[in-house]
Amino acid sequence: MIEDSLNIIKGIAAAPGIVMAEAHVFRKTIEEVNDETITNIDEALENLEAAIERSKRELRKIFSLAVDKLGQNRAAIFEAQIMILDDPVLIETIKNRIRKEAKSPAFIVNNEISKYQSLMASSKEPYMKERSQDIEDIKNRIIRNFGKRRWKSRIENHVIVVTESLTPADTVLFSRANVKGYVTDTGGLTSHAAIVARSLSVPAVVGLHDASVKIQDKDFLIIDGYHGHVVINPDEKQIAYYNKKIQKINQYDSELSVLKDEKAITTDGREVVVRANLDLTDEIELILNNGAQGVGLVRTEQIFQDREFFPDEEEQYGVYADLAEKIYPEIVVIRVFDIGGDKVLPFGVKEPNPFLGWRGIRFLLDNQELFKTQIKAILRASVHKNLYILIPMITSIYEVRISHEIINSCKSELEKEGINFDRDIKVGIMIEVPSAAVMAKDFAKEVDFISIGTNDLIQYLLAVDRGNEIISAQYKEFHPAVVRTLAHIITNGKMGDVRVSMCGEMASDVLALPLLIGLGLDSVSVAPSLVPLIKKIVRSVSFEETKALSEVCLSKVTEAEIKSTLEEFVKKRLKVESENIL
Repeated sequence: MIEDSLNIIKGIAAAPGIVMAEAHVFRKTIEEVNDETITNIDEALENLEAAIERSKRELRKIFSLAVDKLGQNRAAIFEAQIMILDDPVLIETIKNRIRKEAKSPAFIVNNEISKYQSLMASSKEPYMKERSQDIEDIKNRIIRNFGKRRWKSRIENHVIVVTESLTPADTVLFSRANVKGYVTDTGGLTSHAAIVARSLSVPAVVGLHDASVKIQDKDFLIIDGYHGHVVINPDEKQIAYYNKKIQKINQYDSELSVLKDEKAITTDGREVVVRANLDLTDEIELILNNGAQGVGLVRTEQIFQDREFFPDEEEQYGVYADLAEKIYPEIVVIRVFDIGGDKVLPFGVKEPNPFLGWRGIRFLLDNQELFKTQIKAILRASVHKNLYILIPMITSIYEVRISHEIINSCKSELEKEGINFDRDIKVGIMIEVPSAAVMAKDFAKEVDFISIGTNDLIQYLLAVDRGNEIISAQYKEFHPAVVRTLAHIITNGKMGDVRVSMCGEMASDVLALPLLIGLGLDSVSVAPSLVPLIKKIVRSVSFEETKALSEVCLSKVTEAEIKSTLEEFVKKRLKVESENIL
């Protein structure tokens, strides 16, 4: 495989796309601070006020640029940074320390803000670690402005920026130079820089650890933002390989555009409903333009992730009602807050093993007022009868039944208030843990639909933390145990007369899709950009042949055998190498 070459480094695919360009290694100026004693306190306080005001002006300019580039919602990142500079408690604490300690204001700013930054950086939660970079940006901006120094990118147009870390401001300002891609040592999918890169449609690979050391200025790079690969000074064979992939993707883009209004129906008449996942509300337009048959998963914890506190009922109602109206008459599946695991927990809770801890429905049942607030907001927004409720991380029948009780109590409260809502709203569960998979038939008798979350299911089934670099290669979606478990869930779920869908990454895997069709999956929910591709694949195969394919895969006993069987099918039936589709 060409991806196994020694000049390829692998990280996290943060923003899709493939691009080739020269590298610009961006090394940030480290602002020097020292704890020198000062004699003029009043002058120091005036300098502090001036530096803060200059920082606010800079952020307002960046905010204005971000609104043009990203839209109002995502530009709110910079509003949040301005709010920190307006925090009276923080500013007064810094001023009091300057008065008391008579130290350089730059030193006090660095020391005080670094306390908050260190707390966030030491968190086991990826979200908190990434927010620490935003705090560092504010700190460095104030310190730089003590010296009245300007931020200068000094980069040429059309390069790939390689750096240790990127702040959201860096990403927006670099966009003026038409940067073609981003490569960073740090960061993850939820970092603001990654979100901004996706918004700007700029390919990005993050979390590479030492890319800024391995890559030199003017090195020629290829970024594969689909798979998280960066090729350093590629040879002719590698350039030809990726040019072929770019050509294939462009070809598919033009071919897929005609499928917007078509349904995903196999050649022998079986429909697989193709919906889209939604992380941010401004993805609605892309979902509609790509012809998704509704939204199969709204990650509500992502929509509200930048709030300091949980949103109240009115704010949630406004978001859900807007979604219901814009997607109508198609359905919108709203997953209630899935907090914990790799998503930050509130209240400063730290757990030794968050993936096996206080997360999903466990957290909600221990915080029932929060749960009820969200359910009531969803119910109030359900007047068009196109909203469904999805409950995450279910492990027992008890959790399902107590959830139904809470939902019914919310219905009773709304009825007493004379508020209209969908009294027959559908309620489903995520199957993400082995205990739920084993009992799929029993769960199907308690709910209206089932959605398989493969991301968590696979790591729990194989006991592999895919975020752990040491063992992440053992996270194998085509492991025979995974394939057989999926078959068990789908078969037994349908015996309980419910529809079974999938919203994990496996649903958008070109190799996996024919297998999933053959296993009898009713619907998939994928990234909005992939909806046309998934439709095309479904429309290119028959249910009977995929059923035969799934039976062959179920008889295999190694991951390699299953993967080889699927690769052969895709190459023969779809007339293309799977790796050249994406």
